[in-house]
Amino acid sequence: MEFSCGRDEFLSGVKIVSRALGRATSMPILAGLKLETKKNQLMLYATDLERAIWCSVPIENRGGDEALVLNGELLVKIANTLPAETLELKTISGTGKVEITSGGATFDLFRLSLEDYPEVPSLPKDPICVLGKHQLERSLELVAYAALSARETSRLSLTGVNLVLEKETLKVVATNGYRLALKAEHLAHKAAREGEFLVAADSLRDLASILAQLDAEHAELYQSENYLFFKVGSVVFVGRLIEEAYPDFEKVIPKENPIGITVERKLFLEALQRVQITAAEESDAVILSVENNQLKLSSQAAEKGEAHETLPLKKKAQAVKISFRAEYLIDALKRLQSDDVHVWLADAESAGLVEPGESEADQGFLYVCMPIRMDF
Repeated sequence: MEFSCGRDEFLSGVKIVSRALGRATSMPILAGLKLETKKNQLMLYATDLERAIWCSVPIENRGGDEALVLNGELLVKIANTLPAETLELKTISGTGKVEITSGGATFDLFRLSLEDYPEVPSLPKDPICVLGKHQLERSLELVAYAALSARETSRLSLTGVNLVLEKETLKVVATNGYRLALKAEHLAHKAAREGEFLVAADSLRDLASILAQLDAEHAELYQSENYLFFKVGSVVFVGRLIEEAYPDFEKVIPKENPIGITVERKLFLEALQRVQITAAEESDAVILSVENNQLKLSSQAAEKGEAHETLPLKKKAQAVKISFRAEYLIDALKRLQSDDVHVWLADAESAGLVEPGESEADQGFLYVCMPIRMDF
């Protein structure tokens, strides 16, 4: 193998795929990053067996088509510090090493076993749907945080983000059992097939970070028996499907909450962050009270003290008193872009529904939050 390429393109590629490197694993080979030359392209691959990422980088190929594996974290550190705008990489025959040069810097790296490197799933032939890259990025931003991480539960379904394809709509859903976030995206073209695809939220949070770095306009979704693929430009992200039934989230969404509270989102968010300071550590409970066309927020804890704040409502609302976990409301509000938010309630013991205002970026989003039962 022998090629030259731009340092920035190489760095971008290795940083993107390194998100799928296997860390803290009993298989050391998963810490490896696979490089494969194919004519004038360098393919970069990484996988931890639950997910895989690959992308291509343009190169000047001076050798044949070849593949090798190098330590991924080491390669990222090197690429991040190379002094010149270009780099050259070549194998040193008879040594099992690879030489990387850039400007006056030279690195000789040991190769890992190519034979031990796991096979990365192949991209299926046809996509099951196509949507805007920004649509997918925004959906994951507004939803993925609502799931649990794998270390928090043994219920795999609650660690995933459910992607539901229904004709010309993609619904992206996550829940931890006490809150639920949903973003519905309209597809310009009908999906090739309908279905539900559950992928680990931890993986899709990384995907959202990658999408923010890419300039492509569209994202294509593909599905094989056990994997869901996201192709965006030259980057392909693969997530293993979670084979566990997802909760019936439609039943959780309140349909008849008659009490509507409309409040300025930024004021509401900042007030919650202040009142949260004196919330009890174990419950994080903040009380919301509607009286005389005002929203009153309060919290108290024996070891801290108490806080109170009053906000004006945009519309008249029926009196109600309810308590929520402050963190759950803050998580949603800080990701929205709408000037106002609407909170729909029924009583102190029923789930609340949060909907955004008029911002186009928030349309199709809704958020369900279970209350904390308290003796008011």
